[in-house]
Amino acid sequence: MSSSPVPAPPPPASAPSEAASRSPWRSLRYRSMRWWSVANFVSNAGTWMQLTVQNLLVLQITGSAAATGLSMSVQAAPALLISVFGGAAVDRWPRKLTASVSQALLGAVAFATALMVALDRLDVASLMVLAAVTGVIATVDGPACSLLGNDLVPAEDVPSAIGVGALVHQAGRLTGAALAGVTVGFLGTAAAYAANGLSFLFVASVIPFLRPARGAVRHTGTAKRRGDADAMSVREGLAFFARRPRLLALAGVTGVSAVFGRNYQLTLAVLVTGPLAGGAGSFGTVSTVLAAGGIVGAVLGARLRRPSVRIVGALAAAGGLLQVVAGMSPSLAVLLVMVLPMAVVESVSDTAGTAVLQTDPPAHLRGRVLGVWGSVGTVWSLGGPPALGLLMELAGPRGALVAGGVIIAGTIGAGHLLHGRRATAPLAVRAGDADVPGQAALGTAA
Repeated sequence: MSSSPVPAPPPPASAPSEAASRSPWRSLRYRSMRWWSVANFVSNAGTWMQLTVQNLLVLQITGSAAATGLSMSVQAAPALLISVFGGAAVDRWPRKLTASVSQALLGAVAFATALMVALDRLDVASLMVLAAVTGVIATVDGPACSLLGNDLVPAEDVPSAIGVGALVHQAGRLTGAALAGVTVGFLGTAAAYAANGLSFLFVASVIPFLRPARGAVRHTGTAKRRGDADAMSVREGLAFFARRPRLLALAGVTGVSAVFGRNYQLTLAVLVTGPLAGGAGSFGTVSTVLAAGGIVGAVLGARLRRPSVRIVGALAAAGGLLQVVAGMSPSLAVLLVMVLPMAVVESVSDTAGTAVLQTDPPAHLRGRVLGVWGSVGTVWSLGGPPALGLLMELAGPRGALVAGGVIIAGTIGAGHLLHGRRATAPLAVRAGDADVPGQAALGTAA
């Protein structure tokens, strides 16, 4: 008499399977993360709707391209000057409250702009003031919203949350740009600003209902928990960043990549319309492939569970080598073949780097670390395009792509070799009165 095999008990409902733990969408298992993603999509769509018409509005008011560039610089300047203070505010105050208030303030600025446009009261001076106010609020809103999303999921799911955020950003960008033309055509420019204001209020209304998942980092505001104003100083955040080799290495990798690569809208535009003799349509195809690669890379990056600076560096170096090959492309078809993996590698590297940046510091310092990063990143974003433009003037688009890729890969490779030598250098350990040589020094985890 044979007996049927006893079926194995099913795994507990709370324990995700290995396949689920590697899924790029695993952060969406949590209800609050799903709501946060919807809110971010609405906000991104509203923001890109406004950005699409903003430059045209400045040109309409001033008739000057220089004024358009000045308005963008005025909005970016606060990030360069006071991001570290914005990050300190994020660490000091409860994160959900900080994000809600900053979103509501950005909504108020958008509504004020919409009203002034509708009443034909917007002039150059008021435009610059509104841009500056928006930039100041963004120094708090940026790190607050970034860290709030990560606080909703366990640490191992943070890369997934960041990857999903990147996809939401791209989807919101495409949707907002498409809606901008329809909105302006039927309702006018003021409606685009009003819609952006509504999107900010929607996010502010969702935030109070978000609940962290089990295992997520809890943050209620260090000032309440520690009661020590000195602990919230900007200096503490700067000191932590400066003494953390991982973050310094990440800054170096990101900086060299930002200056000598990644500005593909500039370098590839000149390459396509110049040596490859293409037109606006050809560059549009290249831009589409770049966007598709970014989406694929965000999905792949979301699958990471333990991103590291080594992964970021290896991907950035690989992207540099791909850039070298792209710079030597003999035809548009070859360039398109190279552009896709370039965009994928860049997107995965960005996702991994963001995960390291937002999870490496202790919870009470993350806002200030992001504030320092905001200031440093603004330097790269403002200085990179002019430096790359000068390189193209001297070496041409092909030379700039090739030289930039070599610099990226060479710098990262040299840094890796120097780090390896330091990590394996013999360290003398004193035992009583005698020195015991030959014990390898422990290298900083990367």
